[in-house]
Amino acid sequence: MVASEKVVWVTGASSGIGKSLTKQFYANNISILATARNIEKLKELESQLKAKFPTSNSNLIVAKCNVTNLSEIDSLFDNIVDVSKISCLINNAGITSFKKINDNSIDEVNSIIQTNLIGSIYTIKKILPSLISKNEGMIINILSVVTKKVFLNSGIYTASKLGLMGFLNVLREEVRRNNIRIVNVIPGATETSIWSSDMLNKYSDRMMKPDDIAKIIVDYFMNQSSPVIEEIVLRPIGGDL
Repeated sequence: MVASEKVVWVTGASSGIGKSLTKQFYANNISILATARNIEKLKELESQLKAKFPTSNSNLIVAKCNVTNLSEIDSLFDNIVDVSKISCLINNAGITSFKKINDNSIDEVNSIIQTNLIGSIYTIKKILPSLISKNEGMIINILSVVTKKVFLNSGIYTASKLGLMGFLNVLREEVRRNNIRIVNVIPGATETSIWSSDMLNKYSDRMMKPDDIAKIIVDYFMNQSSPVIEEIVLRPIGGDL
């Protein structure tokens, strides 16, 4: 159990932007709690990082946690890490389906809303009392360019991300007095496994890379100043797909 240093909690850390964030925090000697549903991928990432950065001072903790499951979140902090040590939460876990609304099954609707919206609310609710009591902290949320522009075949995903943005904008106003930063990162098309192999084969050269997105976030985290950047919109140089 981590007992001393401040820890950044990254959800959805086994792939994509979450994986890149974990690698870059570790390389910069920042302690990380990396969680995801796939513990095997997390353990593989842990082994790779410890081999690549043998002198890192980062305390890397990997743990299975489905953010839609409250009991798993509670168990995480009962058995692995002290919730009071979390200084920053990065809500990155997310899923989608590229379908017309009429073609989405109810199971798909529930899964997307539960993961992207409800899961992020659960994680925030878990750490928020501690951040308020310490009168400091940061919550970074990986949203999507769908909060800025209408895209077909993404209705349920858009609902989940716009719902989360609304929640976060209210939260920001509620916790300003507690010195807690709410930062919404809004990336456009990024080369991650959220896309099908066909889409990646066709468009990957036009997509942003997860490492580049992660670098911007880690740099911001490490170089905080009095002004708060509340929203970071990132798009491929060539524009949206």
